[in-house]
Order: sequence, then structure tokens, then C-alpha cells
Amino acid sequence: MNIRPPLRRRSYSSLMELKPLLDEINDEVEQPDYIQHDPVQFMHMFTDKKDIELAGFFAATMAWGRRDIVVAKVDDLLKRMNYRPHEFVMSYEQKDYFALKGFKHRTFKPIDIHGLILALQNIYHEYSDFESFWKRCRDIGFEQKRPFLAVFHERFFSMSSDLASRTRKHVSDPEKGSTCKRLYMYLRWTIRKNSPVDVGIWNFMEPSELLIPFDVHVARQARKYGLISRRSDDWKTVNQLTETLSLMNPDDPARYDYALFGIGALDYSLPVRFILNKV
Repeated sequence: MNIRPPLRRRSYSSLMELKPLLDEINDEVEQPDYIQHDPVQFMHMFTDKKDIELAGFFAATMAWGRRDIVVAKVDDLLKRMNYRPHEFVMSYEQKDYFALKGFKHRTFKPIDIHGLILALQNIYHEYSDFESFWKRCRDIGFEQKRPFLAVFHERFFSMSSDLASRTRKHVSDPEKGSTCKRLYMYLRWTIRKNSPVDVGIWNFMEPSELLIPFDVHVARQARKYGLISRRSDDWKTVNQLTETLSLMNPDDPARYDYALFGIGALDYSLPVRFILNKV
């Protein structure tokens, strides 16, 4: 049986040596031309806050697989909503289900969109906007000493009046060990300010509280360069990576999502001497 050696983790001093190189890559990747290739583009299509947050939520919920395919599928969905997501959600009735028929992205089907829309509709009836619902989930999370995304998962689906059990898998739950990559990508889009990419329309939490959106590209580079010592792709590993990144930028650790994605998927590179682990 082959036993993999433990992963080496970078020391603080070595991390500070790596920081300016990651910052440089981050600054090159996090540019306006990034938008046209990424699902975040749908948040830039609108001016009304409710349209922006809904377009982003649908885009983030479906963001798995190749980015160009995700972009095409989100555009298809928004087209079915006449590019008026808030109006479509608020006026949605059973008879409007026909507009969703034939839509499919991987395992995401019309019945799933139907359940999400009904939850969102009830949220907007009860709260002033989607951000207010997220804030309430965060407050409850603090009170209950639970990850607030677990509260979000729980309360979001309690708002839907017609929900297929299969739809729950499309919104992650950290209490089941999920990395919650798509939810934290959505929060990165909505929370980070002064970014040429992220829209930063929400204020219910600080950028310093964001965890890194953890995908295969980020995971591979984080292990390769000794930013994490865990081999499992799970909630604990996301927290470990964010703790490491917070040493380099305590106010905005999630900004390094751009650098790690750039190294993993966009052919940016670091000097070989910084490699700590073979992955």
C-alpha cells in the first residue's frame, strides 16, 4: 500500500517572502477584462440591487464546470426570465413553469429552479432584500455558534413552498463538510469593495470574514505551495487555507482567490523554489 507523505506547510517568514509574488499575480488577474470570461459578468449587467443579487445567485449556484459553459447556461436562464430576474421571481406562478422547460445544466433542472424561485419569492416578501436575509442567517449563526452558511441552507429551503428533495444538493451545507465554494464565490462577488471585478453591493459582513472559494485549481496550488497541510477537500481545509491567507492580508484574504486561480488555470507561475509539495 502506498502511503502518501504528509504535506509540508510554509513557515511564516517564507509566507511573507511569497506574499509580494501572489499580490503581483492577483493584481494582474483581477482586472476588468476578467469579467467577460466569468459568471460574475451577470452581476454587471444590471443596475437595480435586487436584479444584481439575484443574477449573481443564479450564476453562482450553477457555477460548476467550464466557465464558458456556465456563462452560456446562466445566459439561457436569464433570457427565459426576460433579463428581469427580480420581476420574474416576484410574479412567478405555477403557470410560468413553462418558461423553464427544457433548461438543463449538468444535474440542474427546471424542478430545481422552480424550488429556488419559490424560496426567493418568499424571502423577498418577508425581507427588504436578499442581503437582509443573509444578515439574519449570519446573526443566527453567531447566536447558535454554527457556520452561518449552515443556517442559510436550513432557512433558505424552509422558505420554499414546493421543493424537491433533490434541489437541496445545489446549495452547500458546511455542516456536511462541504467547502461551500459557490456560496463563498457569491459572497466574494457581493462583499468585496473597490474591486474591478467584484461588485461589492452588500455590507452585512466584512471582507475579512470571507473564506476562500475552494475549487480544484485553488486546492492544487494551495497544497503545492504549502499553504495547507490537509489532503481532504472539506470545510476544515477551507478554514485552514483562509487562516494562512489571512496572515498575508487579514483585511481581505479572499482576494488571493484570483492569484491561486491564475496559477492553476491561467498559466501564471511562481518560481520553482517555492514548491513545497508534489501534488
